[in-house]
Amino acid sequence: MDSLFVRGCDRLYLACIWLAGLAIFLMSLIIPYGVFMRYVLGTGSAWPEPIAILFMMVFTFIGAAAAYRAGGHIAVNMLTDHFPRPLQRLAAVVVDLLMLLVCAFVVWYGTRLCMETWGQSISELSWLPVGLTYAALPIGAAATLVFVLERMVCGPQTGRDVVRFEELPDTAEGAR
Repeated sequence: MDSLFVRGCDRLYLACIWLAGLAIFLMSLIIPYGVFMRYVLGTGSAWPEPIAILFMMVFTFIGAAAAYRAGGHIAVNMLTDHFPRPLQRLAAVVVDLLMLLVCAFVVWYGTRLCMETWGQSISELSWLPVGLTYAALPIGAAATLVFVLERMVCGPQTGRDVVRFEELPDTAEGAR
């Protein structure tokens, strides 16, 4: 199971985790800075809000790809748990195919959105192309698409150490 594709997905997963983590960390610094500047010093800056929104987009869409691979998304299995085993497998395949379709749609139209808005700029940040602010959308969808393909070809990766690094193994030491 430790194929080149899975190792590549491991690297992509870790990149998504670090990028999403960095985005939320920076967002948690920028928002208090903006509040402090505006309400304590009385001199509001125009840049903290759009930059924080940009980081929120990165955290949301790149983090969602990592959450998908880790099995962290909500799943409503109430109905499918009562299906016979063959029908459960069929439902899982249908879900994976629909995920591929949605991801491909978001990659395609998200990329088009980025390209069509690249020449526009945000009024508060004239140096920042609008298309760049939307880039997390197709990038996150592309990463999710790769993880869906990995799930279809190699099975779920939710139990692997790289995904569950925060949990202690089920050993005598982990049980203490």
